[in-house]
Amino acid sequence: MKNTLTTGLSATRRIAIDTPRTIDFLGESLRVYATPELVRDFEMACRDFLLGHADAGEDSVGTGISVTHGGATLRGMNVTITVTVSKIEGRLVTFELLAQDDVEEISRGSHSRFVVDVEKLRAKVAAKAAKIAQA
Repeated sequence: MKNTLTTGLSATRRIAIDTPRTIDFLGESLRVYATPELVRDFEMACRDFLLGHADAGEDSVGTGISVTHGGATLRGMNVTITVTVSKIEGRLVTFELLAQDDVEEISRGSHSRFVVDVEKLRAKVAAKAAKIAQA
């Protein structure tokens, strides 16, 4: 991990809420942003941010997430996601999360990611897959 990563750094991305990001339990005309999709968007924003500070051969894996989701965002609206580095402990990076739609704040939380060496992780996961195949 590069030494360019410091607490307080943040990134923002704007996401159009399309049909695949929504759930239809209120009816087709009132499709709203689904919480699992919000979580995925937070995770991807943090991962993409970390990739900008990773050395060659590194990536990151999520290790925990806690979010509220208190606002209904309709299909067709936009959401602005802001991720801010709040803590760095070795290879463990924690982010503060914020999501706002065109009208209101819809979510806050925190997410932690661990920076990994891709080849080491690949070997570990391959060994687990081999154990499963033998069972």
